[in-house]
Amino acid sequence: MTIEFQVEGMSCQHCVAAVTNAIHEHDEAAQVQIDLASGRVAVESAQPTDTLKAAIDEAGYTVTSVTSVTSGSTR
Repeated sequence: MTIEFQVEGMSCQHCVAAVTNAIHEHDEAAQVQIDLASGRVAVESAQPTDTLKAAIDEAGYTVTSVTSVTSGSTR
């Protein structure tokens, strides 16, 4: 399942690496895509949403919204 997080506080590539590493601590196989300009973090993972949100929060960033998108969906 793909989960999209809207994240505040990311401003540079260090932030991207910190969020990516925080997610990988909970799921090494997770696919993470971050759009720094919009603050969107898309994660393909089998981990619960709450676990991934907590990882981002613990890295020092603020999750303002969460959207679950099933794989293969179109927008």
